Amino acid sequence: MATWLSGHRIPPTATPWLDCDILALGVHNELPTIPASLQSYDCRNNRLLLAALGQIEASVRRAIETYGQERIGLVLGSSTSGIDEGERALNIRHNTGKMPASYHYEQQVLGGSAEFLAKYLGIQGPAYTVSTTCSSSANALASARRLLRLGVCDAVIVGGGDSLCRTTLEGFNALGAVSPTGCNPFSKHRDGTVIGEGAALFLMSREPSSIALLGVGASSDAYHISAPRPDGSGAFTAMQAALEDAGVAPDRVDYINLHGTATVQNDAMESRAVGRLFGNQTPCGSSKPATGHCLGAAGAIEAGLCWLLLSEMNREKRLPPHLWDGEVDPEMPPLGFVPLEKPGPNSLQYCLSNSFSFGGNNVSLVIGHP
Repeated sequence: MATWLSGHRIPPTATPWLDCDILALGVHNELPTIPASLQSYDCRNNRLLLAALGQIEASVRRAIETYGQERIGLVLGSSTSGIDEGERALNIRHNTGKMPASYHYEQQVLGGSAEFLAKYLGIQGPAYTVSTTCSSSANALASARRLLRLGVCDAVIVGGGDSLCRTTLEGFNALGAVSPTGCNPFSKHRDGTVIGEGAALFLMSREPSSIALLGVGASSDAYHISAPRPDGSGAFTAMQAALEDAGVAPDRVDYINLHGTATVQNDAMESRAVGRLFGNQTPCGSSKPATGHCLGAAGAIEAGLCWLLLSEMNREKRLPPHLWDGEVDPEMPPLGFVPLEKPGPNSLQYCLSNSFSFGGNNVSLVIGHP
């Protein structure tokens, strides 16, 4: 988080393990190994999730002990799962005529990550994956809250993970949505996003907490299979619904984590929706220049960043600067982008996080102090 708050941008690079020249932001840390008993689920995506679980596993184990295995649920968001492993297996088959013995379909099936973590933890409650591309893990958070409110579970492990693969990089590149230089959201010079990878997990329960998911808003405008509705009405509806669900007025939001992909159409749409609802005074910015666009994991990762802003880890109540070249697009309404030198507010109580996806699947989350 310190890197993000300081305004440090990690430069995208070509990812040599994918044999691909398209710029991306990959995780270069050493990842945990998958237990031998669960080798059929061994893939980079599950190793990313296992690394995220390691940060909260003690709390998860306590919840299992408290509530019982059958009362713990698990909801994940993902759009790639272990497709990279499938790509590599098909390449070997193309060259040898046979799939490698190490390949199992569980490595890449979209529901495989939820199955893997449920088996790893030994939980018996509902375990499933939500896949709505870039809003997947934001929808997973909404689903987890619903399981708790319906009394189906007493606690839910929730979040998402997505790993880099050539299918994703080449697909976004074919759409003209990948920048050859870097992520420059809301600039008049923006020319596409940078794909990233990562994972984030939460333990959600009904127990009182100093930081909570207070509101969820969703809409599905179904305007186009990949392009957003230009007027931003679907995004506006999702944000407004999240605020109403949380009982929070727009002028009480302290920070908006914008979807901010730096693609031409998405930024234009989002600026119109945010400008209409919040004007240009609410501090806001995109975290994607620091993380890349992590697709199915983006909603959970960015909700996690908002959680960190509200936590004791951010004692100075600093706001993250919006990383761009500062060149305003005159075709878009002005927004309250956080400058690098802006001091933190006197208090931070509410953050709003946006996730907008293909097919007009829009999700906004309000995270704050109850």
